Amino acid sequence: MNAPNIEYGMLGPILIVLAAALIGVLIEAFVSRRYRYILQVGTSFAAVALSFLQLVLIRNSNSKVAVNSMSIDGVAIVLQGSVLIFGFLGLLLIAERGFQSFTAQAAAIPGSNEEQKALVSGLQQTEVFPLTLFAISGAMIFPTANDLLTLFVSLEVLSLPLYLMAGLSQRRRLLSQEAALKYFLLGAFSSAFFLFGSAFIYGQAGSTTFDGIRKSIVESGGSDEFLLIGLALLTVGLLFKVSAAPFHAWTPDVYQGSPTPVTAFMAAVTKVAAFGAAIRIYYFAVGGLVWSWRPILIAISIATMAIGTVIAIAQKDVKRVLAYSAIAHSGFLLTGIIALSKDGLNATLIYLFTYGFATIGTFAIVTLVRDSGGEVSDLNRWAGLGKRSPLVAGTFTLFLLGLAGIPLTSGFVGKFAIFSAAYKSGNISVVVVGVLASAIAAFFYVRIIVLMYFSDPVEDGTSVVIPSPVTVATIAICAVATLVMGIYPQPIISAINSLAFFAG
Repeated sequence: MNAPNIEYGMLGPILIVLAAALIGVLIEAFVSRRYRYILQVGTSFAAVALSFLQLVLIRNSNSKVAVNSMSIDGVAIVLQGSVLIFGFLGLLLIAERGFQSFTAQAAAIPGSNEEQKALVSGLQQTEVFPLTLFAISGAMIFPTANDLLTLFVSLEVLSLPLYLMAGLSQRRRLLSQEAALKYFLLGAFSSAFFLFGSAFIYGQAGSTTFDGIRKSIVESGGSDEFLLIGLALLTVGLLFKVSAAPFHAWTPDVYQGSPTPVTAFMAAVTKVAAFGAAIRIYYFAVGGLVWSWRPILIAISIATMAIGTVIAIAQKDVKRVLAYSAIAHSGFLLTGIIALSKDGLNATLIYLFTYGFATIGTFAIVTLVRDSGGEVSDLNRWAGLGKRSPLVAGTFTLFLLGLAGIPLTSGFVGKFAIFSAAYKSGNISVVVVGVLASAIAAFFYVRIIVLMYFSDPVEDGTSVVIPSPVTVATIAICAVATLVMGIYPQPIISAINSLAFFAG
């Protein structure tokens, strides 16, 4: 029996991040608390930078690696690059020390003496850095998986660290722990659906590889009941990860309860990874069953856009507003999957890339509005923010306009591309609903802008804190990207279009 051939160069970007995550675990185990923060920060940023450099070196790859369990092709390169960029920005927010977002001691009971002692002593949760790196590595494997088993393992590598990180908020500890518990339990259910669906597909196709599944569909004509049942169950697992209705209920609670840097990371990176996996499954593996799954995804896309936009109007918490906004954006992104065309593939990748910057930027701004107890996410207390801090309010306005898809922002480019692709493919219904949902969404974004600029500030202790350079850099990068890609998007569009291909 010959040893399997492992293409370490092609897997380099993933292996670098995984190695750094393991080094981070060793740092936590053997290094004094005094030096952990600087070592964890240095290791994390160096790993992401080296991983991105290696990704650039293999950008022209077009092959299946690791015994055909993974595909390193143009689509994978774009998605992995997006994950690394957004992971880097998320790490910048997590590294902020000026105002601690993470609890000093996660194991302490909220409000207990142990928690108070930990706060007074200045303890910090540096474990969050290796956890973030593990999540990034899982997110990099997820859209490259060419096998259902690899897909499941990468899903868990991505999800398990996030379950833990969601419960580490310093303020409102019980709400944070509730968010972590909900995320874990519902995530376990979605993983069970995913595995059950994989078993059905394997039972019919006799293979867990996407190539084998694709071949089986051609041979059977796509009419096998086990295959359709398996695909339905697999779809449930994926739709949970992308926050699509009716599997979206966890999103508002988890977004609100998690530490805001974790929410920012989760909102951008998980969305890219999950839709990346969905692209590979629906475009490559089960494209031959399009007439079976397209009507279902059309209904889910319409429901997701409607629920996300309508319910967001009634929210009084800025993080919950952004959570329902993320749900609506999942509905928009599903239209790119439904298109099942080269234009749809290009548009989905462009949308994911433009969406991530605006999303991380909005949550970075949320970390700056605080009182003596920590972050203030109650929208009523954001009144008059434009008079308190015109620069912060103006930047937040830019991000909101980007999420709304207003012209001259990156969001407009993404929405125009994805709706155009859906229209060309003949799926007029999702385009009509998408345009209407975008108009409704603009209402609650503008409502926040009006609240910031046309209301008088209330003296209730709310203020805008001065962030450290890491948070300033995050906001600046996101703002520049949102604006530049709205004004001059052609280089990004051309680069993504040239890379949007599948191996084999």
